[in-house]
Amino acid sequence: MGLARMLLLLVLMPVMAAAAPIRIKDLVEFDGVRGNDLVGYGLVVGLNGTGDGLRNAPFTEEIMSNILERLGVNITGENMRPKNVAAVFVTATLPPFARAGGTVDVTISAIGDAKSLLGGTLVMTPMNAADGEIYAVAQGTVIAGGVAAEGEAGGVVKGVPTSGVIPSGARIEREIDFDFSTLTNMRLALREPDFTTAGRIEEAINRSYGRRVALMLDAGTVQVDIDRTNQPSPAHALSQIENISVEPERKARVVVDQRSGTIVMGDDVRISRVAVSQGGLTLRVQETPLVVQPNPFADGETVVVPRTEAEIDEDEGIGLAEVPMGTSLSEVIEGLNALGVAPRDMIDILKSIKAAGALHAEFIVR
Repeated sequence: MGLARMLLLLVLMPVMAAAAPIRIKDLVEFDGVRGNDLVGYGLVVGLNGTGDGLRNAPFTEEIMSNILERLGVNITGENMRPKNVAAVFVTATLPPFARAGGTVDVTISAIGDAKSLLGGTLVMTPMNAADGEIYAVAQGTVIAGGVAAEGEAGGVVKGVPTSGVIPSGARIEREIDFDFSTLTNMRLALREPDFTTAGRIEEAINRSYGRRVALMLDAGTVQVDIDRTNQPSPAHALSQIENISVEPERKARVVVDQRSGTIVMGDDVRISRVAVSQGGLTLRVQETPLVVQPNPFADGETVVVPRTEAEIDEDEGIGLAEVPMGTSLSEVIEGLNALGVAPRDMIDILKSIKAAGALHAEFIVR
């Protein structure tokens, strides 16, 4: 198999140590500067016969009754069976420093047996945070992510019509109680903890201010003394710190996606000198029953005689091939490509090389 026709995808991950420096804001999360998840339970109305079947989703009838009673409509004893309503979960993220009166996007997801939310309208829905308090109220027209059509003999569905969004669909009613201006220390949490990267962030910040301002606490945390920055406020200090550039360090990794046959290798991956032999057996068993009938006008009955054909094929494989020691990613790729095998076989070979202790990288299978 020619190298040009091989389906193996070896993607060079960014060379972090040799690449251009990266801003601190792209490497860390600032402690306290985070979003908060919101969730609500509401009702979508105005559907074209694609709503919940109330017999299978009694909670839809309950929330509909509650909303109507709050609006002064008494439906006690009424037998309602509309098909244009659907019970939904409403989710959103309240961004950091969000202020009352602002808006956020919301996601709508059906929880009953509704077929589509296309064209529906979400009725006013309170949204709670983890503390149980209401922080936003959502309402608006749902933009569904798909479409469904159904007839007596079949139907077709494109996308996910039971889920949708409402851009700027929730209005913020309460602010998070967090006074950022009173902070005297700020912790920077690395998205990918690494002692080398944390040390470089500490060094870069201290070098920028000309004095000890930052201190590495562990592989995932760097603490900044806001008072020693001599800035008017924590916001001024972080606006300067987040734009300082550093060169992060990453672990050597090999990431394998078994579903698509994709292999991603980092630049720091190394392979020790190793010999590889790959091949396989294919077992085929085929049943060909034979029907035997009695002679004309003879006593007897028709019987089925089993007939089995079994065959074992052995692939030639690649024999015993040597993968030389790789001192760079290009040499590792050249050595693996020399094996001339398909992507699925290459994944198995990499697993075996890792098990043999010759692959010096973190091996991740998805």
